[in-house]
Amino acid sequence: MRPAQSQGGPRPSSPGLAVAAVAKRLGVAPATLRTWDRRYGLGPSGRTAGSHRRYTPDDVARLLVMRRLTLEGHAPGDAARAAIEASDEELATVRSDESTELSEGGGDSESAGGEEGLGLRPGAAGMAEGSSTAGRGAVAGVPEHSEHEGSRRGHLRALPGGGGAQPDAGRPRPVRGAAWSGRVSALVDAAIKYSRTACDALLRLSTEDDPSEWWTELVEPAFDQVAVRTVLAGPGEVPEMVLAAAALSSLRDYTEEYERELVEAGGPPANHPSRMRKIVLVFAAPDELVPLPAHALAASLAAKGTMARIVTGPASTHRSVELVTMVRPAAVVLATTQTRPALDVVHAVHEAYPDLPILVGMRADAAAGDVPFGPTVQRVRSFNGLLHEVLAVLR
Repeated sequence: MRPAQSQGGPRPSSPGLAVAAVAKRLGVAPATLRTWDRRYGLGPSGRTAGSHRRYTPDDVARLLVMRRLTLEGHAPGDAARAAIEASDEELATVRSDESTELSEGGGDSESAGGEEGLGLRPGAAGMAEGSSTAGRGAVAGVPEHSEHEGSRRGHLRALPGGGGAQPDAGRPRPVRGAAWSGRVSALVDAAIKYSRTACDALLRLSTEDDPSEWWTELVEPAFDQVAVRTVLAGPGEVPEMVLAAAALSSLRDYTEEYERELVEAGGPPANHPSRMRKIVLVFAAPDELVPLPAHALAASLAAKGTMARIVTGPASTHRSVELVTMVRPAAVVLATTQTRPALDVVHAVHEAYPDLPILVGMRADAAAGDVPFGPTVQRVRSFNGLLHEVLAVLR
């Protein structure tokens, strides 16, 4: 349902903006806006004399709310409800914030909001690249702003588990929901006690579960809390490694069970052409072990009916282009925890296949300027945002 239009003030006389202009303004793909319109009712409410639909200022403000919340890690459905229910005063604040950011040179909405990133904390890398980054004295993913500024762009968050910066001691990111909070606490205790059996039980995923929620509400907060614990460990005892190994095992078991149930229900097997046509290839940066969020992303895509395959081991630019040529994916994702990753693979694949959608999940730092410019290449900063964008380009 379309949100009711405000009755409290004069409406702008402008005919509004077309979808391409709004997509450029928000830094998202036009396909994303069409998906939000079709699925959540966040479409253009204005019309020109020729009955062409156009986005009004209120429409754009609601889209900004939607985009901001999804980048913070909220489920798209919840973000859409919040955007639709936003009051006139809240929309006016959003427009004012955007104008301020643009006037201060923050036109790249992806790069605003702090140097957050994708993946695990360096201390929790275990299965990921162990890049070193200094703590900034702030909660991970939230720059040091005043309380007023914190209600704005400062709350944009990293891809879950990422950011590279350690949280302040004793201040891990809060967990939403009492049920999740208790499970996170139990998982942290199990990891610190090096109990793989307990971690396996707490991390078990059934085919009825949502891997993206599992990652953002359970695994990521657990890594955050383990990262701020000081533990006297013996040889071979690393809490983050116990947690990472259990998480990978759970994702593998989930995917195998999901595939088995799909085939038993009469669905096509994994190698069936109907499923291979929309396969997604997930790369890590060169010289980087595939970060855990990449595995969680692949499982989350599987839960949405999209097959993803993770490229492990050495993958030079030549080999990467060969893989794309051989597999013919519907989209390519680069997921990295590195502060300044080499993007040679992205450039090579984009040059060879300029029409292929490429999504780059990485920190919003100086490396953002190294991302190839083009309508099919997009940088995304949050786990849920990356998942949403991949699904949008496949629709």
